[in-house]
Order: sequence, then structure tokens, then C-alpha cells
Amino acid sequence: AAGAAAAFEELLADRLRVLGPDHPETLAARHNFASFRGEAGDAAGAAAAFEELLADRLRVQGPDHPNTLAAHDDLAHWRGEMVVDESTD
Repeated sequence: AAGAAAAFEELLADRLRVLGPDHPETLAARHNFASFRGEAGDAAGAAAAFEELLADRLRVQGPDHPNTLAAHDDLAHWRGEMVVDESTD
């Protein structure tokens, strides 16, 4: 998962440079980077990334777009994982 997060982070930089921040493929790279960040053990970082992504998806794609709904779902998931992580400390 850590290797995938690093790869998506590199891809994200390229997509930002070439396509811009609001392009659907850039938003998809952000989604994948946030997901693998969480899978690599950084639930708080994933939740923060999904919070930012959700705001941009709402602005760019609207509240009813499937990708916006997926970002909202993943934000809730990683916030839940943060609670689990805190309870095991």
C-alpha cells in the first residue's frame, strides 16, 4: 500500500502539471492517493485528503455525481478508522 501511495503521489504531480487541478483524471489520482495513504496506515492523512477532495468534487462535479458520493463515503470510512486507531492507542 505504501508503494502504491507513493506511485499515485507521483502520478498526481504529473496530472496537476499537465491536466490541471479540476480535471477528472487529476481528481481520480487524488482519490487513489488518499485511499492508499489510508491503506498504508495513515487514516488521519487519508481523512484529511478526502475532506479536501470532497470539497473540490462538490465544486467541480456537484453533489449528486457518483464520484462525489464515493469521496463522501471514503471520507466517512477513514474518519471511522481514525476512531478505531485512537481507541487502540
